[in-house]
Amino acid sequence: MNRVEKLKVQIFADGADKAGMLEMYKKSFIKGLTTNPTLMKKAGIKDYEAFAKDILLEVKDKSISFEVFSDDLDEMEKQALKIATWGENVYVKIPVTNTKGIPTYPLIKKLSDKGVKVNVTAIMTLEQVRDVVLSLNQNVPSYVSVFAGRIADTGVDPVPLMSAAVQITSLNSKAEVIWASPRELLNVFQADEIGCQIITVTNDILKKLELVDYNLSLYSLDTVKMFYNDALAAGYKI
Repeated sequence: MNRVEKLKVQIFADGADKAGMLEMYKKSFIKGLTTNPTLMKKAGIKDYEAFAKDILLEVKDKSISFEVFSDDLDEMEKQALKIATWGENVYVKIPVTNTKGIPTYPLIKKLSDKGVKVNVTAIMTLEQVRDVVLSLNQNVPSYVSVFAGRIADTGVDPVPLMSAAVQITSLNSKAEVIWASPRELLNVFQADEIGCQIITVTNDILKKLELVDYNLSLYSLDTVKMFYNDALAAGYKI
């Protein structure tokens, strides 16, 4: 685990299962938490505000992000201002556009200037990164969340883009880049290598941390045993 302990990138747990979130919150290497409406829906959350406030009863000393869900920019602002009152450690997730493709940069600027800590989400281009950074207040903490995993899903290597995003965001000392939607544990080390400040990681990937520096010959043997035992358990014959 030495390589994990040396990581400079902050690992944020991404999820909406209360038990899982609190389990991750208690781990010293988890520096913050994030969630979103899609994860909440999958977890069966019915009351958005009640769920958030329940989590915040225990998560008080680490950053946690909750997202607005209106598609109307005026209503989005009202939701953001309300969410921001839930706690000093709360960051408000604002999508980089609404569903009509209308950029939210003016809203981001307005909220940031009011002192709201925003987490601008669903970013996938360097143009978006640039325009978000230009909209953020230089004196208010903020996150620039770039969906590296989804970029990779299109067949594009996200590392050069993420590296450029880190450089652009460095123009604002209060802004930090999030490597969002990672697909594998390797992404944690890639994010660390390029100087990305944060990576959001789901529990299934976090569980793989115990494999870091695991002997590959032993891992090969473990895999062979898995295939053998599963075939035996299934009763396969030829």
